[in-house]
Order: sequence, then C-alpha cells, then structure tokens
Amino acid sequence: MFYNIDVREFGSGNAGATNTFRVLGKKAGVPVLVIDILKGSFAVSLSFLSTYEIGSAGFINLQLALGIAALIGHIFPVFAGFRGGKGVATILGVVFCILPVACSLSLLVFLFVFLISRIVSLSSIIAGMSFPIILNLVLHNQNKVLAVFSIVVSLLLIITHRKNIKRLVKKEESRVKLFSRTSK
Repeated sequence: MFYNIDVREFGSGNAGATNTFRVLGKKAGVPVLVIDILKGSFAVSLSFLSTYEIGSAGFINLQLALGIAALIGHIFPVFAGFRGGKGVATILGVVFCILPVACSLSLLVFLFVFLISRIVSLSSIIAGMSFPIILNLVLHNQNKVLAVFSIVVSLLLIITHRKNIKRLVKKEESRVKLFSRTSK
C-alpha cells in the first residue's frame, strides 16, 4: 500500500514476507515479517481470554483453532482475492506461542540451513519437516492433538512450497544475498 505496488504481481507472486523482501527490500520486508508473526501470535493469545485452564486439553485445542484460523486467513485472505502468503511467518507466530521450545529448535534448524544455502524456501521446508521430529521424538510430546498438528504443519509447508520445490530441483530457486557490499 505504501509503495503503491502489489507484490503478488512480482517475484514469487505471494503476499508474504519473503516476496516482500525480494520485491521491495528490507525496509518493507521487515515490517511484513513482524506483522505476519504477530498475526499468528495474537490469534493464539486470544485463548488467554477464555475460561479454560491454561495447559488443559481444551485450552490447547482453542489455541490450535485460533492459530489455524489465522493461518487460513493469511494464506487465503478474503480482502485480497484469496491470494496471500505461504504462511511460514504466521505459523512461526502460532507455534512459538503454543510450543516455544520446539519452535525455537526448529528456528535454529531454519537458521542453520539458511546460513549454508541462503535459500529461504529450502530453510523453511527443512525447518518445517524437522518440527514434528523435534516435538515428538526429541521433546517426547505425549499430546496426540499436538502430534497431529505438528505433522499437518510440516505437510502444509511442503504443499505451499510446491513451486519452490520444483525450482529447487531445477536449481533455479533464488538465493538471498547476505552481507552484500555496495560500491561507492
């Protein structure tokens, strides 16, 4: 809106943070990233207004329902012709509020892969695939609903990144230029 550009008409064609960084740069990308994360976090935080006991099955189910609603709204926004982002930052906000340790470990996986590859989509996919492994095998989650949720999150990231996966296979996926120097 501030740039009078629809980022969905450029780059990957998505309205998310990564494409905003790609099309408009850091000055626009950082606020979009923060807003997308906060969107998921805020939705989940509404659960604290409920009468459920914190940590109870009902409370966790409400958190998941609110987070999923935010995610669906991000991927398929009504006011943007159902053409939104891929949901990675929104999932980050949701999962961080519900499962902060598993989320933090998955975020470390993202950063590790990103620093090696400089490819956001690959980093997101691998971090998403690591999430159910971290939650269920490393952290020994016993909640079946959270176990299913972690697998669904992983699958959703793969589904929303289908085009990226095709570009990765063809070695055509964009890399982020880290620490680029500008000449004077």
